[in-house]
Amino acid sequence: MRPKFSGSFLLLFLLVFTQTLHARTNARTNPETLALKAVSENSAESAPAIAELRALGPAGLNALFQSYAREINEQVSNPLLAATPQWQRLSAALDSVSQQKDNYLSGLYWYTDFDQAKAAARAAGKPILSLRLLGKLNEEYSCANSRFFRTILYSNAEVSKMLRERFILHWQSVRPAPRVTIDFGDGRKLERTLTGNSIHYILDSNARPVDALPGLYGPAAFMRSLAQMEEVSKHWGEQPPADGSRRPYWAYHPDSLQKLTLDWLADTEKIGGRHPQGFVVKRSENGTPQALEIASLAVTKMVTEVEMLRRMTAGSEALGTITDEAAWNKIALLHIADAQLDARSIGLIRRQTQKAFQTSGSKSTADKTLQNLVQKLQMNIALDTVRNEYLMHTKLYAWLVADRNRFDRIDLDALNKRVYAELFLTPASDPWLGLFSPETYMALEGGGISR
Repeated sequence: MRPKFSGSFLLLFLLVFTQTLHARTNARTNPETLALKAVSENSAESAPAIAELRALGPAGLNALFQSYAREINEQVSNPLLAATPQWQRLSAALDSVSQQKDNYLSGLYWYTDFDQAKAAARAAGKPILSLRLLGKLNEEYSCANSRFFRTILYSNAEVSKMLRERFILHWQSVRPAPRVTIDFGDGRKLERTLTGNSIHYILDSNARPVDALPGLYGPAAFMRSLAQMEEVSKHWGEQPPADGSRRPYWAYHPDSLQKLTLDWLADTEKIGGRHPQGFVVKRSENGTPQALEIASLAVTKMVTEVEMLRRMTAGSEALGTITDEAAWNKIALLHIADAQLDARSIGLIRRQTQKAFQTSGSKSTADKTLQNLVQKLQMNIALDTVRNEYLMHTKLYAWLVADRNRFDRIDLDALNKRVYAELFLTPASDPWLGLFSPETYMALEGGGISR
């Protein structure tokens, strides 16, 4: 015989079952609960919690930051604070959910699925900052530039705030970063990555390429460029208003190319450099350079696109031939303010170098060593910034100007392949990234290659 249940018993059973199911579902999806489980010593509990927080997007990362605000702030304010097992688990959880190493300083959430990034950009009406790099952003040994991005840019308080609030972030690995270990034979080892470069693409909310920043830039220069590109991205592809209050979007790349060339010329004049031979400088009434033109250029009845591009790029190419190493260093000093590091970036450097500085003796000696390191680093950042702007960014603009008739159809992956092949000189066709040539004899069996 089947047991008979009263209506009240069935109602009570259904109520208990529903509450239990709701409690289990809530525990599985509640971000605060997941944040607590994500730092569990039990990997069987932490791993799925981290995966669910990752799937929640920026809200999942925010849950970790809110739940562990005290622990995170302690590490930020005291870079030399001991890394306890609990902190190591929390730091690893932050990096996994965000997909960026040392995320406790930046708080940035990075999409690694481009379609998800595009959907988020359309929903938020924000531009996309898409990083292409060698290696992976959430790993220690990604390429050198991306490691500097994590320290100098993403850890910077103002930069991270700007990126977090005004951009949708995405990264994609182009190929693994080449890595080498040097064994000194006495227990000492050095581990490094070799070659590799990175580039930030700025895309509008519909994922159309607007601009890009090749290589490393100082924090102030990076933010200044992003602010301009963000503004342009708002109207990318639109026809300009009839009142002439805004330049047409297709004029952005030629205008930017001309501006960079004139900035380079102005810097050359400031350091007492000479003008490139065969060129004339057109100036305004107050003496400000307005154009750098080929002196003997004949005006023809038919001006082709190739000829227009040649005229536009001739100035920057000529400046490149006369700017030697000494000149680059002088120009970099003009822009040293763009390379200043903030307290967070310096704190991360201190944390990363503390073991190396332990052999320096006293604390004052270690502090002096760090100060010298930071000063030298800032000079190198300033140097990278001006070189990347004047040598690489001008070439990138020239390519985009040449493609101006198909701005809305630019293939980002094709553009990136060209960047790595022609700007960074690491084409996909070279599996060794320029580190091996069969024409160079190394006196090693098989050339020292292991497959």
